[in-house]
Amino acid sequence: MAIRVFFLALLLLASPFLQVVRCQSDSEVEVADVGEGGDDLGIVGDDVQDYGDSTFSPAPGVDTVCVFPKNSARLVPAGEQSELLVGVKNDGESTLNVIALRASLHLPFDHHLLVQNLTTEQFYNASVPFSAQATFPYLFSVSKYLQPGTFDLVGTIIYEIDQHHYQSTFYNGTIEVVEASGLISIESVFLITLGLALLVLFGLWAYGQLQNLTKKTKRAPKVEVGTGTTDANMDEWLQRAGGTNDESVT
Repeated sequence: MAIRVFFLALLLLASPFLQVVRCQSDSEVEVADVGEGGDDLGIVGDDVQDYGDSTFSPAPGVDTVCVFPKNSARLVPAGEQSELLVGVKNDGESTLNVIALRASLHLPFDHHLLVQNLTTEQFYNASVPFSAQATFPYLFSVSKYLQPGTFDLVGTIIYEIDQHHYQSTFYNGTIEVVEASGLISIESVFLITLGLALLVLFGLWAYGQLQNLTKKTKRAPKVEVGTGTTDANMDEWLQRAGGTNDESVT
């Protein structure tokens, strides 16, 4: 069990280097709102149809792109709402009716490992005539308990043409889940604690060095020049010199 956990953790750390199919880059996306039927766009709040795991094939002549507005790095805060825009271009011969947008979160090294099913947004009266294009917003949020890291987001749009259901993948790529912004995060607390601990250790080391330097200074021997012996010899010499002088005078 420990080996499997270690293997999964290693793959998660290496996941930024795993390349997956991405949607067109933001600079290449040029999506315009549809003139016809644009005012009828709406989102069903309560009676959203559950499509479960049902899948449909894409319709010919329908292209999709996506944009993370003001979020080119694709950073998704855990527990907070994120937005992306889905562009649909209809080059078919019939009007396209958008039914729903949905997405799911997977581990990057295996899409069979589902992490979370995200919000399903269902539309009504959202149509894209042939030879036209439209933009649809998709709001989602990942679980606030999800650990930060790299995950794969797979988003699909379900639509109807001539009473037949189809679906197209508008995004199949990586996102970076990060901690929700706050006054103090766990990483900030850890870094502050580590900094304070290092300052305390440096202060103790500096204090110890200062104490050692003070002790060495006090223990240094004092050099004193002795004068007692020199003075005694000088007195004896003067006495002898004085005695000699007295004898000479006599």
